[in-house]
Amino acid sequence: MALLPWHVPFAVPTDTVLGTWREAAGPEPVLRLRDMVLAASGAEHDDHDYRAVQVGDLRLGAVDGSVTRMPDTEANRAEFGSAGTADDSAPYPQLRDLPVTDASTRAMLAVVTGPSGGDKAAAEQALLDRALTEFTWVFTRKRLFVMDRNFPGTARIRRIIQVPHVLIRLKSDITVTKAGDFLPDGSYMADIGGKDGKIRMRVIRYYVHVDGQDVPEMFCLVTDLDDWEQYPAVALAAAYKWRWDGSETALREAKSCIRGAGPSTGPIFRSRTPDMIRQEHAAWITATELVRAVARAAARTAAPARKGRRAGLPVCPREISFTAARRATITSVRVGTATASLPAALTAAGYHSTLRDLGRRRVVVDRDRHRDHKTKARQAFPAAGRGTATRRAPPASPSAGPSPPEPRPASTPVNCTRRPVEPAAVPGATSGP
Repeated sequence: MALLPWHVPFAVPTDTVLGTWREAAGPEPVLRLRDMVLAASGAEHDDHDYRAVQVGDLRLGAVDGSVTRMPDTEANRAEFGSAGTADDSAPYPQLRDLPVTDASTRAMLAVVTGPSGGDKAAAEQALLDRALTEFTWVFTRKRLFVMDRNFPGTARIRRIIQVPHVLIRLKSDITVTKAGDFLPDGSYMADIGGKDGKIRMRVIRYYVHVDGQDVPEMFCLVTDLDDWEQYPAVALAAAYKWRWDGSETALREAKSCIRGAGPSTGPIFRSRTPDMIRQEHAAWITATELVRAVARAAARTAAPARKGRRAGLPVCPREISFTAARRATITSVRVGTATASLPAALTAAGYHSTLRDLGRRRVVVDRDRHRDHKTKARQAFPAAGRGTATRRAPPASPSAGPSPPEPRPASTPVNCTRRPVEPAAVPGATSGP
């Protein structure tokens, strides 16, 4: 594309033309581009030490699943299904993906996708098995991956720890049999599992106290790192906290790019066929990671803060506003600074000017904030169910009470949609670390 004459006047293609081009190209070119960008991101992290949390000599990664809605077409529902209902009656079909991120920078290192229907735990565990096979260069002994309670299973843990190190929170129903005395840091070795097999791992237990809650929440972590001197329990407990930043916050940032595209304000894809959904997802991941690459470049060139908690310290990539980086990237493309026909000096000047401006657009980090678990995607109004639509009808006169209002002309229908109802809080929800 660098050889194309961009300086020649052109007209922006119409929506119909762009849609035709998308269907003709199919998802494969964008999928290959996504994999190239993710591989380049991983190589950049190997060349630069972006670690914001120290766990010995390991780099911290995070793994967590997510679902994203899409238009409710027959093809999309048949291919991807829906989550949250046993009979596939959810208002929208959804795509399930499993991003693998760097916890310090929130950068995407790998991602696999699949249908959202069926059991959530089984679906995400199947995606994890695929990620271990398809992205072997990401899961190395140089990394420690933190995972939530959805992934453990002795067979799966045994397979995972053959390559990367793990730090996993256990569910309350998993058997833990203590083996030996407590180690000096308070952790201990134990046999994890039951009839399906056991695996010996190191256990770290601690409690999290949250304002407003009378009973603290217990966290039980297991890891294959058995050297308590090099990887003390306090450091591992602090590392698990970064799962929220590396997975939940990273996903929330990424989904901010695709909000407001559908009938409600939540994130949703636009495509109406499975192939175009895969193409759109790959394009979304590619663009998001390119924006984060710009933020990392801005952090490398930014001057340290002169005052405050981070005075004199190097600027972390997560200190650069993701929204500011996204807007700056889009603006630079729109004004033409990203085209190949401009002089190299002008392109370089525009690039460094953008990075310099971004280096000043910082956000406050490490405030230790938390929010209660609630419904992540709130509908604008309760779903009416499949096959049910709102109706238009003339107003009905009351049988008793005050005098009815003056009747409307017959040609003026009244929209009888229901009033919004706030969903109730999820029972039994607990706060994050």
